[in-house]
Amino acid sequence: MPVLVKVKQNKIPKSKANGKWYGHVVTTKTMTYQELCKHMSEHNSIYGEDVCLGIANKLQNCILEQLLEGKKVQFGELGTFYLSVKSAGAEKEKDFNLGTSIHGLYLCFSPSRTDVNNLSSKMLKKRASFMNVKELGGSLTPNPSQSLTPNPSPAGEGDQGGGSNPSPAPSTGGNGGDDQPDMD
Repeated sequence: MPVLVKVKQNKIPKSKANGKWYGHVVTTKTMTYQELCKHMSEHNSIYGEDVCLGIANKLQNCILEQLLEGKKVQFGELGTFYLSVKSAGAEKEKDFNLGTSIHGLYLCFSPSRTDVNNLSSKMLKKRASFMNVKELGGSLTPNPSQSLTPNPSPAGEGDQGGGSNPSPAPSTGGNGGDDQPDMD
């Protein structure tokens, strides 16, 4: 199935992009951790869903442990996980307080850009095919047993004038205002 895109108008009054139209990715579902492990086991694997789940659980725990020990973790050719903090500025170094100045700790991900599996924006775009949600007539059908209808967020909500977030700001999976209803 292609990447589904919904075209939305930026309606943020003070935005330089107010009135312009942008594409936003629409997802049909969030695959659960268990569903991913089951999917892995179905790829001609000699390992069952339970073994895949056990390995994935151990991998997840080890990645988090290493991140909290101050390391970056490269995840094969997919990319690298790392942590970032959001903090308040202090006038002087001695005024910076770890307990009160740090407002958030974020799990970040940087996609691979190696020759083997280049996941840069340009290369992902080359690998993907796109379809305007409008062409589906309002219903998304990822497989014959499911019929899904998108529930778009209110216009302009979280919209920053575009379908991407080019800034390297820490993220926990956000998408810069993309329209991503989860329709299970």
